Amino acid sequence: MKDLRFVYVTVGNFDEASLIAKKIVEDKLAACANLLPQMTSFYFWEGKLQEDREVVLIFKTNESKLESLIRQIKELHSYEVPCIVSLPIDSGNPDYLDWVRNSL
Repeated sequence: MKDLRFVYVTVGNFDEASLIAKKIVEDKLAACANLLPQMTSFYFWEGKLQEDREVVLIFKTNESKLESLIRQIKELHSYEVPCIVSLPIDSGNPDYLDWVRNSL
């Protein structure tokens, strides 16, 4: 199971998130993508506190696809420094995790 990854990405709007999600899944860099609209983010950028509406993208992939997935997201993403964070999947429904592996 340790080869699987959960990748968290934030995007400025639903259309951009959808475009990124479709391209990543079509290219088999992730088994699936989930879009969670209307998140509010607070962060400092260029010395100022920012408040923005964002969309969360969640990908399920494996370690061998991770570098290509990150590179592809950065190419498609409009942010100068996009949030792309990978977390290991330690456990879960074995049938679902097998599906993730087989979908890549």
